Amino acid sequence: MSEATPIEVALGSVSLKVLTAGEGPPLLALHDEMGYPGWMSWQAELSRARSLHMPLAPGFGQAPRLEWLSCVRDLACVYARLLRARGAPPVDALGFSFGGWVLAEMLANDPGLFRRLVLVAPLGIKPPEGVILDAFELTHRAHLEATVRDPAATPEFDRLYGGKPTPEQIEAFDDARAESARLAWQPYMHNPALPHLLEGLGAQVPTLIVHGDDDRVVPRSAMLAYRDALGGAELATLPRCGHRPEIESKERFVALVRDFLN
Repeated sequence: MSEATPIEVALGSVSLKVLTAGEGPPLLALHDEMGYPGWMSWQAELSRARSLHMPLAPGFGQAPRLEWLSCVRDLACVYARLLRARGAPPVDALGFSFGGWVLAEMLANDPGLFRRLVLVAPLGIKPPEGVILDAFELTHRAHLEATVRDPAATPEFDRLYGGKPTPEQIEAFDDARAESARLAWQPYMHNPALPHLLEGLGAQVPTLIVHGDDDRVVPRSAMLAYRDALGGAELATLPRCGHRPEIESKERFVALVRDFLN
């Protein structure tokens, strides 16, 4: 399965590395808080009929940090500028965990950027019940294992982030962890204003929220809070999945995304 091609996109003084793959209508895809996980079969499947665009978040292990970024909304504004510079809006977009939060901030700032959104176990809203996993209490390996229900039963788990950690990958995880803390430490992994800023926007931009029924990173109550804030968003819960339904139940995940975006 062909992998993505990196391109450099200049946005004034900012240069972003964007991975691209496939042909067809554009689909923006934003990675999670651990960095870009590598080329997986869900990407190959979606890129058969879509032009995937996957920016590497500055500071998350594979792209240089932008020192002036101070919060998740700043990163959202950078990505919004990327879409405008490429003449793309309105586009479909897909975001995982931290990337889902970034998409939600983009939506709150400018709903006109999007045609349809898929948020996969998004961070960003404080769970009314339960808590977001504190990854900083865990080793890199323990954090990674906590993102799936059963590592041994997850077909592509051993391919995530290049497989067996190398010194370079451990350094990339450290970079991603440091940047996550810099942008989202206080309050931890959420924006208290976000539910209010999203109010009713699901009526303008159809949104699908995807969540695993055994997610140990973000509680279900946060997904319900997203759904209620957006108003009219769909919530799909995949059985026997943790925080990564795109690899834990790839066929069902890809079918859900395709059906919703079509």
